[in-house]
Amino acid sequence: MHDNPKLQFSLLFMRITIFLVLLVWTLDKFINPEHATAVYENFYFLGIGHGAIYVLGAIEMLILLAFVAGAFKTWTYGLVMVFHGVSALSSWQRYLDPYTDFNLLFFAALPMLAACITLFLLREEDRWLSLG
Repeated sequence: MHDNPKLQFSLLFMRITIFLVLLVWTLDKFINPEHATAVYENFYFLGIGHGAIYVLGAIEMLILLAFVAGAFKTWTYGLVMVFHGVSALSSWQRYLDPYTDFNLLFFAALPMLAACITLFLLREEDRWLSLG
């Protein structure tokens, strides 16, 4: 199955686009730590300071770089799936009231979660531009 170019392109495209979305959120921790702190407080009920945000951002960045490189697939693809899964599911109340406060945008997290799960399940088939 791994020699199927359509599958290889699809998996690579998923890996790159998932990386790009999560990269923006990771960079936000460095560019606008106040926003990241507010997100952690409002969605995860964690009050953490800027220093912790920078450390989390650095760890996330290392994982994301390994992920986009296709390295340590079980760990990196799995962690990316968990990171996004926690993020998507922590917004569950927004899904119940989609027409208030721009909650429609939260629904975009669900197909991305499906892409993360798909990429994790097919990680051994993802070989194009992959170190794994």
